[in-house]
Amino acid sequence: MRAQPKYSRRVEDYREIIGDKAYNELIQIASKLEGKRLVHVNSTSYGGGVAEILHSVVPLMRSLGIDAEWQVLEAEQDFFQVTKKIHNALQGNRKLELTEEERRKYLEWNRYNAEILDLDADIVLIHDPQPMAIPFYARKRGRVWVWRCHIDLSSPNEKVYKFVSQFLPLYNGVIVHSEEYVKPEFENRVLISPPSIDPLSDKNKPLEPKLVESIAGKFGVDPAKPVLAKVARFDPWKDVFSAVDVYRIVAKRYPEAQLLLISSMARDDPEGTVFYRKVVEYVAGDRNVFILTDEQGVHDIEVNAFQRITTVGLHTAVKEGFGLAVTEFLWKNVPVVARPVGGVKKQVIENVTGLTGWSPEELSEKVLHLLRNPEDRARLGRAGREHVLENFVITRHTQRYLSFTYSLLS
Repeated sequence: MRAQPKYSRRVEDYREIIGDKAYNELIQIASKLEGKRLVHVNSTSYGGGVAEILHSVVPLMRSLGIDAEWQVLEAEQDFFQVTKKIHNALQGNRKLELTEEERRKYLEWNRYNAEILDLDADIVLIHDPQPMAIPFYARKRGRVWVWRCHIDLSSPNEKVYKFVSQFLPLYNGVIVHSEEYVKPEFENRVLISPPSIDPLSDKNKPLEPKLVESIAGKFGVDPAKPVLAKVARFDPWKDVFSAVDVYRIVAKRYPEAQLLLISSMARDDPEGTVFYRKVVEYVAGDRNVFILTDEQGVHDIEVNAFQRITTVGLHTAVKEGFGLAVTEFLWKNVPVVARPVGGVKKQVIENVTGLTGWSPEELSEKVLHLLRNPEDRARLGRAGREHVLENFVITRHTQRYLSFTYSLLS
């Protein structure tokens, strides 16, 4: 199924943000791929960081003269039950095993999508494990195949990794977020490339203060009081429960503190509803904890507004491919207190762009320090935004993609 990006983008729109040097470098590499057809394939057009990136990357590539397309898998819910299991196993759940029926279901839906998706292209970029088997059935329609893995592969379930890694020889190149995720099977053809935010997207563009105040008021949040916020799916790896624990410790010193738990219910994540209910039960009706989802009308503009009134961002995931929610906070000059896992380590640099810890007690002490020291909050916030500008904006991300795919074509 062909996905339609929600944004229109011109590369010129980013020039003032990124500067002439970065702009000219992007134009130069894009000129080498002008007219080439590049197809992105992923599992959903809504919910989660991959879809968010593609809504901006695809129109930006088109603006650069590349014939970029976005194809989304068509499958029933039973397929996504299997792929969520694969996702959890690759991120380190060693208890999981795929049954023969689950393997058959996974392969059958990949075969079906290989037949119905438009994959005739110079470059086919497959995102994550869900569509990973497609090139096996695609009869070489793509000239160059690239697997883009957005999850933490540092310590996978070996049995499940063995199953998906059988498809790696079908790929000319692999892209991962961090050096920690590189495996021997693809170490000779890998690009290390963190993902990015789009500074012009609804979630990251500047907002008028009156609009921010209006959105906060609509949902009963008081920007004049301390606001802790976590943006994440309802997913076991995100450990939303620890964010609540941190808030409860902080609230003993700051009874007026508020916690915002912001999420979207993605189509390809069947566990979301289950963990949402568990979090609601865990919060136990605390009036200063706000569970804010797309089902309540919280979309990108609202997330943007909530992040802008946040005093300290929280990221309590125990595994994380990268953590674009962290990037979003940093872009808005909000310091983040986080567990140093996966790609978060590339973003939250201790006492430079934020503070790190592991236990709820340690994390809460770091939050309390920032609540007591506004000068430190401001210093870390400024450094965080600069760090994102240098490393994690959509233009830099696109430039790395284009340089890598050009090298593979050559």
